[in-house]
Amino acid sequence: MKREKKEFRAKAAAAEKEMKNPAETEAAAALSAAEKSSPYAAVAEKETEQAANPVTPAEAEQIGAAASKASVAAEENTAAPHEAAETAEQPASSGQPAVTEQLASSEQPARSGQPADSALLTATEQSADPEQPQKQGVWQRIWGWLKRTVPGVVLCALIAVPSWFLGKLVPVIGPAVFAIVIGMIIAFFRRPKWLDAGIRFTSKKVLQASIVFLGFGMNFFTVVQVGGDSLLIILSTIATSLLVSFIMYKILKTPANVATLVGVGSSICGGSAIAATSPVIRAKDSEVATSISVIFLFNVIAAFTFPAIGQALGMSDTGFGMWAGTAINDTSSVVAAGQSWASMVGNDTALQYATIVKLTRTLAIIPITLALALWQAIKAKRAAKAGTAAAGGTGFNFVKVFPWFVIFFLVAAVVNTWLFPAVGIGENVSDFLSEAGKFMIAFAMAAIGLNTNVVKLVKTGWKPILMGLACWVCIAGVSIGVQVALGLW
Repeated sequence: MKREKKEFRAKAAAAEKEMKNPAETEAAAALSAAEKSSPYAAVAEKETEQAANPVTPAEAEQIGAAASKASVAAEENTAAPHEAAETAEQPASSGQPAVTEQLASSEQPARSGQPADSALLTATEQSADPEQPQKQGVWQRIWGWLKRTVPGVVLCALIAVPSWFLGKLVPVIGPAVFAIVIGMIIAFFRRPKWLDAGIRFTSKKVLQASIVFLGFGMNFFTVVQVGGDSLLIILSTIATSLLVSFIMYKILKTPANVATLVGVGSSICGGSAIAATSPVIRAKDSEVATSISVIFLFNVIAAFTFPAIGQALGMSDTGFGMWAGTAINDTSSVVAAGQSWASMVGNDTALQYATIVKLTRTLAIIPITLALALWQAIKAKRAAKAGTAAAGGTGFNFVKVFPWFVIFFLVAAVVNTWLFPAVGIGENVSDFLSEAGKFMIAFAMAAIGLNTNVVKLVKTGWKPILMGLACWVCIAGVSIGVQVALGLW
């Protein structure tokens, strides 16, 4: 726009300078009228005065500000003023009197009652609010969310329902394992992208909701007691995972961020811990994807193998619940293994213990991410002093890191312990809500299976996989060892 303004002024000045006959005088008058109707007239006049009368720097700055304000008033594609200047230039340079008619034609909109520049500015004002057509009401946003989410949720439901009945028929396997297997089989085939949003929603939000519903079948005092009893095992397994990941990092020479994410994901809660930690340590997307793939691989293996291993070791219900809750990486696989065990033995003790222990372990996200944030701040400060990097934020956000579904789980346990008996609600309601939670586990496991890409897992590379295997085996061994030492089974 500035270039076009300069061209406009240069053409006008050249036309005035070269006018030597009456026709040119008439053209000058017409050109002056066109120039005055332009949004740049005020700016051009001020700059002409400035050329004739030198001004101080302060006055020059004021004139420049006025020019900026005037230029904002017109769009870049404004054609009328520029066309008027172009038609004025051609006759002026050739000496033809036709310039009068051409300039007069540029004034026709003004004579008809609507100035050309005024019309252009009005159009500019009408299009200056791009947000107006983009505004959506609450119901429109809800409808848009439903269109994106429902198809994927329906697909997961179509897998979960038959998996639920197959799990009842074959309790040794259980609904969760059936749902994962069916989902993994379907994942081999390409699916439409519009299913992804609903599948992601099911794997995260429905899984968290299933844990909350399980809380309606638990006693709050049992939750507190089991969480306290498992605290030593949880601390032991977290320390073991972080130590093993550091040792494997030194041996295998893997990227530091991958080692950190695999260690944190193995010790706390799998993908959720990785998602919370990655912005703190500024991990790359490729490093996050690699770490999640490794963790997910051993999650699926654990969901299949832990119940059989527990049976072979002769574990009690509480012992298996403690072991699954402390040794399996992700919450989804913990509840899947617990449900498989519950299907085999015919009671929910192991499932409840595994869920409580896992949720207690999940709270370790907060101190771990805080510690990593402090360490990153120290590293950034040292790097800034050394001049090698600029110090920046750590990316820690308590609201995003905190596992809020744990709070809702505790609220559900409180409601089941005190509120339901106080208002006369029987155990049949608690049993129904708890059973709904179990079905929602199979629902979420279907989404987990659909998100499993075996080919991608293989392409991850052997070093991160070997690191994840070492962390997983050591955590499982330490968990069993501490339980034996404490006489828990």
